[in-house]
Amino acid sequence: MPELRKDPIVGRWVIISTERARRPSDFTRPREARRGTACAFCAGREGETPPEVLAFRSDGGLPNTGNWTVRVVPNKFPALRIEGELAPEGEGIFDRMNGIGAHEVVIETPDHNADLAQLTPKQIEGVLWAYRERLVDLQKDPRFRYILIFKNHGADAGASLEHTHSQLIALPIIPLYVAEELNGAREYYRHRQRCVFCDLVRQELASKTRLVAETEDFVTLCPFAPRFPFETWILPKRHGEAFERSTEREYRNLAGAVGDFLRRMNTVLDSPPYNYVIHSSPAGEPDDGSYHWHLEIMPKLTKVAGFEWGTGFYINPTPPEDAARFLRDASASSS
Repeated sequence: MPELRKDPIVGRWVIISTERARRPSDFTRPREARRGTACAFCAGREGETPPEVLAFRSDGGLPNTGNWTVRVVPNKFPALRIEGELAPEGEGIFDRMNGIGAHEVVIETPDHNADLAQLTPKQIEGVLWAYRERLVDLQKDPRFRYILIFKNHGADAGASLEHTHSQLIALPIIPLYVAEELNGAREYYRHRQRCVFCDLVRQELASKTRLVAETEDFVTLCPFAPRFPFETWILPKRHGEAFERSTEREYRNLAGAVGDFLRRMNTVLDSPPYNYVIHSSPAGEPDDGSYHWHLEIMPKLTKVAGFEWGTGFYINPTPPEDAARFLRDASASSS
């Protein structure tokens, strides 16, 4: 029987359509072949990217040279430009401002043929520290209200280059989806004096029906009302509004949790394309106890079509309880 489920944070309804595909094999698609060709993100080709804004090197070498483990560069074709003023203005009922922001690429490894799932926990931790360093630096710019970290893996997920990388975009406004989460979390807190995400973590740990994995500091779970099949969230157990204020131990634990989930996902879904995003508190936002940063991972298994665009309803053919069971039972040692 199909089911309507309401997301407890933003109030969005989704349709869990159990009459449609529900097993991992129903989503099988041809794998994208890795070409193995070196690109501008590879070691030794540092001169082909814009000058780096951050890099981790074990030998403390010169900027824009080799022997790096993680490297961050401005996007060569940025969605927004960092130079200039916002200059907001009105034209009758319309509002506009200049396209000011920052758009950077986090090159996760010098190895062209390695995926994030294949990196060691220590290597993934280096990527997380790069995110943290860039967040802290960009938040010093008063023009930026929100910084989104995201990853597109595979052509179907929007990646234009196959060398594993993630991105961040600093925006002068708070995006609508993030504002929905912030407002939903504040409304829940106003009524109950508790964080909705903390309550979610406690309830899912107690029931375990949608739990995928657990570490000392994080839970990996399939949300109650997922928009997409096998959508999965990784949430810190300790309440915290901002990703960049996590502890060293939490970054180390998160690296393990991310690698563990990606390997489980690759085992169950045959290495699908995917997106992930980190939702964190806006720059300069006061900590009122209501919000809770988290990472959302969405395998690209279905397409958003006319019904979804026309109504805002998502149709998900796989109940999250089933998705969590498949992922929980999978071996995380394969990739």
